[in-house]
Amino acid sequence: MAWFLLAEDSLLWGCLNATMTVWSALTILFVIVSTVPGEVSGVSTFYLRTLLKIFEWATLQMELRAKENNQQLYKPYATGIIDKEPIVSMQQEIQKIRGPVCDSASDSEFELADLIFFCRRGVESIVDDEVTKCFSAQELDGWNLMTRSNKNDCHVTRPVAVLWALGILVRYGVLLPARMLIAAAGISLFLVSATFVSFLPNTRIKSYLSEKVQWLGCRLCATSLTAVITYHNRENKPKNDGICVANHTTPMDVIFLSNDGSCSMVGQLHGGLFGMIQRAMLKCSAHIWFERTEAEERHLVVKRLKDHVADKTKPPPVIFPEGTCINNTSVMMFRKGTFEVGCPVYPVAIKYDPRFGEAFWNSSRFGLVVYLLTMMSSWAIVCSIWYLPPMSKEDGEDAVQFANRVKAAIAVRGGLADVIWDGQLKRANVKKTYKEEQQKLYSKLLLGDCGVN
Repeated sequence: MAWFLLAEDSLLWGCLNATMTVWSALTILFVIVSTVPGEVSGVSTFYLRTLLKIFEWATLQMELRAKENNQQLYKPYATGIIDKEPIVSMQQEIQKIRGPVCDSASDSEFELADLIFFCRRGVESIVDDEVTKCFSAQELDGWNLMTRSNKNDCHVTRPVAVLWALGILVRYGVLLPARMLIAAAGISLFLVSATFVSFLPNTRIKSYLSEKVQWLGCRLCATSLTAVITYHNRENKPKNDGICVANHTTPMDVIFLSNDGSCSMVGQLHGGLFGMIQRAMLKCSAHIWFERTEAEERHLVVKRLKDHVADKTKPPPVIFPEGTCINNTSVMMFRKGTFEVGCPVYPVAIKYDPRFGEAFWNSSRFGLVVYLLTMMSSWAIVCSIWYLPPMSKEDGEDAVQFANRVKAAIAVRGGLADVIWDGQLKRANVKKTYKEEQQKLYSKLLLGDCGVN
């Protein structure tokens, strides 16, 4: 009898182990097959279309529940939370406030009513400024069955709640473990391979192996996120005679770009796990890492960029001139250092689909590990990458004008808002020059300068 129970127990454990093995293999196979960077496979297309139909059905059920309660679903504001008047010059707005009885002679005199203009502009900026909303996650029109994006939970029906629970089971019980396993294997393999390649002599074999090691590491990282990437206009891919510049949403931007070809990375040196990976990358390939807080090193970075571009054996460097991650709704001010090198610039527009997962990294709120876990627990990371034709500085154009022209091209191609503000405003206090600019404009108005904007 004891022998029978022991055999039955062994059979049960054997079946359980076999089931877990098959489950793990199928899960990892699904994650890998559904992720083909650069080539949208049939599996990934079917997966994304199925998710969209589920999202649409869930949103429809919530809308019906809201109508039954004589309510409406929360919808994000398309143009902001307040109705702003079209932007005109300061002179025109103040004249409108003063009224039509005001003559040109009194334009150069201070009136108490002028305060209304500054108060209104100030309140509008506090309530709905252009900078703050660039650093918050995008709001969705519907619900993608993730708690972090639902603002209509009071309208969730029982079938939708069951579907949401199944979604949690799939994302955290199936996708997340498989993705973490692939990520751990990919990072470990990359660190070991990069260390091995670093000991080889500087020959063509080392260059070839370095390129393959970097490509393999980036490929596995993209696979661990179920990244579905579509590349457009590959004939405009960056060449080693210039610099690649792109809008910045996530540290994974450069990973997704590297999936489609070798490139050198330029950016801030971090600590922790990210810093360890950066140092390993530096061992096997030509990357440029710098400390952003050291002002003297910025000039050194420009010099290193010039030397890098001059060496035709090195891949083109990828730079994100915004200097920080933006939520993929806008493109903020490009820093001019990149555009002072004097070489062709290859613009790249990167656009993410937030319906399947939020790619934006709010570094002031989440650490890198928490952020990566958030990405891995999403349905997928879906993005489109457009390679734009190379651009060069025109005659009489300075670095700032060149940077703005490139930024505008990226914004148009990616369907992003072109914002003039510096992305570093999320970390630093507003510069005195921004405050003094409005004071100077008003002073010119009082002095009778008709060219005030």
